[in-house]
Amino acid sequence: MNRLLIVDGSNLLFQMFFGMPSRITNSDGKAIQGTLGFVGALIKIILITGPTHIVVLFDGKHENERMEIDADYKANRIDYSLVPEEDSPFSQLNDVYAALDYMGIKHAETTACETDDWIAGYAHTYGENTKITVSSLDSDFFQLISENVSILRYRGNNSVICTPDFIIEKFGINPSQYADLKSLTGDASDNIKGADKVGPKTAAMLLCEFENLENVLLNAKSIRKPSIRESIIRNTDKLKTNYKLIKLKGTVSLPFTLKDIPYTYNGITTNEVLKGIGIK
Repeated sequence: MNRLLIVDGSNLLFQMFFGMPSRITNSDGKAIQGTLGFVGALIKIILITGPTHIVVLFDGKHENERMEIDADYKANRIDYSLVPEEDSPFSQLNDVYAALDYMGIKHAETTACETDDWIAGYAHTYGENTKITVSSLDSDFFQLISENVSILRYRGNNSVICTPDFIIEKFGINPSQYADLKSLTGDASDNIKGADKVGPKTAAMLLCEFENLENVLLNAKSIRKPSIRESIIRNTDKLKTNYKLIKLKGTVSLPFTLKDIPYTYNGITTNEVLKGIGIK
């Protein structure tokens, strides 16, 4: 069976840019810590997953339909066009693209949707007949986990591969219920507020009883605890909006088909890549 590795490129670049212990420059004084970390992490991720196919996906700078649904969506994010260039991960994006080209790895940048939507599209399109690993620290992807789809949360030697059992053990729900749970609790990283008094344990309890968010809302008056019942009823419209923001449908057009993105690791090192693109 084919093994597809999908890398959330923007997520990995931010992780490496801000996760390196200090600003690293080459002999010309050019900052390279984000690119260095990205390439090194990518090679380790490849060694962990052993893919037969790879694609690396990045978020482009554009409006998307989620912002039309809720103007507050991701309104808490930093506008990197307003910060000094040396403090922005995007200042090293072109070098990352050059590194991927040098390694023979296909990559693309969204122009209308979010990277999440592309990744969901790959999971839904190929997940039945392909082993898929999504490399990202974004927990939204937990909803995609299945028998053939896993999430790699890369943290060096502390990396974790998340499977259905991981979700059941950590949250007490099935992966298919994760978007419902997150709709109830909210997501601070995306500036999505959930129902007050509803944390992960309470949300899991509601989903175990009612199965999904729709049924929770339909049966809200029968929720036994008064404070939770009142919160769900009071926040009904908000919770419906949250689900629209969080649920990944995977119905967008994809930038590449599986036949476009084959890959075989040839043993290349981080230093060889950086030398190959002329930044070390």
